[in-house]
Amino acid sequence: MSEALPARASARRPARQRRVRRDGAWPWLFVAPLALGVAVFYLWPIVQTAWYSLTTFGVFGGTTFSGLENYAEILSDPTLYRSLVNTLLYTAIVLLNIPIAVYLAALLNLPGLRFAAFYRVLYFLPYVAMPTAVAMVWRIIFNGDFGILNWVLGLAGIDGPYWISTPWASIVAVAVVGLWSSLGFSLIVLSAGLKNVPPELYEAAQLDGASRSRQFRSITVPLLTPSISFLAVVTVIAGFQLFDLLYAILGTTNPALPKSLSLVYYFYRAGFVDNDKGVAAATAMVILLLVGLATAVQFRLQRRWVHG
Repeated sequence: MSEALPARASARRPARQRRVRRDGAWPWLFVAPLALGVAVFYLWPIVQTAWYSLTTFGVFGGTTFSGLENYAEILSDPTLYRSLVNTLLYTAIVLLNIPIAVYLAALLNLPGLRFAAFYRVLYFLPYVAMPTAVAMVWRIIFNGDFGILNWVLGLAGIDGPYWISTPWASIVAVAVVGLWSSLGFSLIVLSAGLKNVPPELYEAAQLDGASRSRQFRSITVPLLTPSISFLAVVTVIAGFQLFDLLYAILGTTNPALPKSLSLVYYFYRAGFVDNDKGVAAATAMVILLLVGLATAVQFRLQRRWVHG
């Protein structure tokens, strides 16, 4: 019996080798376009940016190797840390869209609710709207003199600040817009996740006398943790990429801008305003490192609270 097993294994090997030879280069031909696109548009720019971060650009072109001087310059710049705090604050506020979306998705998934699909479309519209158009509308809402937000606050006897031109309020105002515009995407993802929840679980919970709130806490939320984890990762990555919304709402002459920069805005100012490409490349590598670190931590923590 022990001699028959190696004989069978050796008989399988030639068949497997023939199958590999028969496939030939076809699998590589199918993979090659995607691999080429990833290498050209993702991997090579990262390698090139890493090299540029170690160089100094001349006034008339050309580069000079400068080692870690660019990193030392940005790490000694207080504006970088201020930009990091603003980015983290923006990301933390935008992450609040996830629990709000969980609650709304559960409401829209109630049996017998009419026009549920129409409501989902309404919530999703801000996500597909142009950021510039969204910013222009919210700039009017946040206007300190005749904006509707301060008008509503005035009815309650509250003197609202100049939301866009006040340093502490400007990043909060931008984050509120980011939360509002990303809510629809989270709602669609969570609604799709709810479709995979077996209705038998809710029926069994009702037979056991569980209230709707208890069903929400014990069934809906735990079974949505994979979708919630996905949204958390995507939202954090998008938060670290904050630029267009901040640029469109605050503009370039806003007095609050120096204290309201994001990391990507700091990169933009270094590379395209100050024309310091080496510092901009170093900033880009720092952002890449922070995003990778945040994503790795989230993947690590998933094992503790995500129910597969």
